Amino acid sequence: MSRLDDAVYALRSGRFIMIHDDESREDEVDLVMAAQFVRPRSVAEMRNMAGGMICLAISNEAAKIFGITPYGDKPSFSISINHIDTYTGITDADRALTINEMAKICTEMNNDGRDQFVRYFRTPGHVPLLIAAKGLIQERMGHTELGVYLMKLANLVPSVVICEMLDSETYKALNIRKAKEISIKRDIPILQANEIKQYNGLKR
Repeated sequence: MSRLDDAVYALRSGRFIMIHDDESREDEVDLVMAAQFVRPRSVAEMRNMAGGMICLAISNEAAKIFGITPYGDKPSFSISINHIDTYTGITDADRALTINEMAKICTEMNNDGRDQFVRYFRTPGHVPLLIAAKGLIQERMGHTELGVYLMKLANLVPSVVICEMLDSETYKALNIRKAKEISIKRDIPILQANEIKQYNGLKR
């Protein structure tokens, strides 16, 4: 399980990893980072290296405490938010602030969580929220669930930033071959969804 170990170590170190879901599914590669470590530079790198929508995925448990519900089934998109201390909300600094502060209230999920969420966040905003399925990868193998599962595996706050990697030449999702080239060039661990699924199966 060295590839998975490398990815977990990278996440704990505040670095990016890549996750490829499955060729029979979306066949997309997402750039992923633990929300608690996101800085303005991280948001800028996601914009430039990945190019897709920068989303914050949170656990199903956190969403219930905060009173947030998805508006769709699959994927589980929900509201978009800004922290009250942001200016426009869209800058790299503002989005990093929103992500960091959301990660903080996801750290200790208690009865005050909903009050903190309502007090410190506004909607609509510039950070879309994704809500993981309750059973995570046993229920759904999306990037949302894969990301939150890895956060729990790494003993990190169960909130993760994910961004689809796009191809400016084909105008489609970046294929796995090109993603692997970037992975090697930038020393970013890349995981296949089935590797995570197999590890989860071994643990059960």
